Amino acid sequence: MPALVFLIVVTQLPFAATLVISLFDWNSLYPEDREFAGLSNFGTVVSTPELRDAVLTTAVLTAAVVLVSLGLGLAVALLLDRSFRGRALVRTMLIAPFLLVPVAAALLWKHMLLNPEYGLVNGVINALAGLFGVDDPPQPVWISEMPLIAVEAALIWQWTPFMMLILLAGLQSRPLDVIEAARIDGAGSWQIFRHITLPHLRRYLELGALLGSIFIVQNFDAVYTLTSGGLGTANLPYAIYQTFYKSHEYGLASAAGVLVVIGSIALATFALRVVSSLFSEEVSRG
Repeated sequence: MPALVFLIVVTQLPFAATLVISLFDWNSLYPEDREFAGLSNFGTVVSTPELRDAVLTTAVLTAAVVLVSLGLGLAVALLLDRSFRGRALVRTMLIAPFLLVPVAAALLWKHMLLNPEYGLVNGVINALAGLFGVDDPPQPVWISEMPLIAVEAALIWQWTPFMMLILLAGLQSRPLDVIEAARIDGAGSWQIFRHITLPHLRRYLELGALLGSIFIVQNFDAVYTLTSGGLGTANLPYAIYQTFYKSHEYGLASAAGVLVVIGSIALATFALRVVSSLFSEEVSRG
């Protein structure tokens, strides 16, 4: 019972307070003008161009990061599913990006990888160009010229290990007797992957996509650290931060936050159903 009370106090009461604030027209610079506004703040969130753009940016950013991370995670998982010397060490090194603090990972990309003067990416371009005799290769200013791609690259680098772990668990739970029977019947590696491995990984792919979407929708660190929300990279969490701390529109920011929570709950509910069905399949198989 004490744990339940603590859980309610730290999770439900803040959300209830946010829900109440979202029903008020409340600008902290004019505290005397605070008044009940009903659901109008939610209508403003949907109709304000900046917030609509933030919703679109959030959708594009989330979809790109999840899809590319899943593809790269699957490729790495397939490689790690093979036996070779030092596999445990390689697996540990590949997981490292996911264990970094998000702000530290974003700073790493901003200063060590994408810096146009001393960054590793432009250094690699210089080195490759030198091999082919090109003296003046292009040196892109990644963050200002391709801001959304820069944010996506940093997030993909950090979330690919997470997808890899989920898919590697799926690969190692494949029924080996079925694969061996397929090989005896003359099936090639591509046919086994397409007709046995990929269908078996469907649930794991769905789980990775859903969990990744839930967390990446709420990402704030990479956007804030790399671009400060400028150049069209302001996603919904950053727009809420701007509305709350810069514009001091507490009611409007709370309404946007409530919409994010509702969307996250919907995704989390779907993810839990996928996890439950996964466990059910494993239990029935055992």
